[in-house]
Amino acid sequence: MEGLSLIFLGPPGSGKGTQAELFERQFGLKKISTGDLLRDAIRRGTELGKLAKEYINKGELVPDDVVVALVEEVLGKTSDGYILDGFPRTIEQAKSLDRILEKLGKKLDAAVLFAVPDDEIIRRLSARRICPKCHAVYNLVTKPPKEDEICDVCGTPLEMRDDDKPETVRRRIEVYRKDTELLVDFYRKKGLLVEVKAVGNPEEVFEFITNALKR
Repeated sequence: MEGLSLIFLGPPGSGKGTQAELFERQFGLKKISTGDLLRDAIRRGTELGKLAKEYINKGELVPDDVVVALVEEVLGKTSDGYILDGFPRTIEQAKSLDRILEKLGKKLDAAVLFAVPDDEIIRRLSARRICPKCHAVYNLVTKPPKEDEICDVCGTPLEMRDDDKPETVRRRIEVYRKDTELLVDFYRKKGLLVEVKAVGNPEEVFEFITNALKR
């Protein structure tokens, strides 16, 4: 698996971030998350970070050209394999990624689609809890705190994010399906789509993905 270049596609709560971290530890593939890139650029005060912060402060989505520029910057510094988590989200972003890879002389090996039933996503996300003080993240199903609804780190009562409430999660899934249906078809036509049943504990899903990629 070393040296592979992958995209992880899937709805919120499908486990993409967890699996990207497992692949990073196991195979040395660099996890590239657009959310992480934006936060890092803003923290470092780069030109792209300042531009992104302006949009975020106004409550607006960061434009494609800014996100694409951040991805191109990090891919240009990545010599080994990588996993793109959270990018591309649209056909236009996917086409931009193609142009970036061609320009850099790189290729994409596979786009892994995490298949998870909607009910399971709602169950997972509605069980997520955040510490408002130290920002530790828990899940009442898969990673519960030692004491009910209390942060292990600082003892603060945990909170549920508004966007993890079941009715909000359903809307997020609808938006995801609408936005990514064409993207899934885009990679299927390229012969790069690998669909994986992403249900089970993280170790089981990790095995499902590695076996699917070997095939």
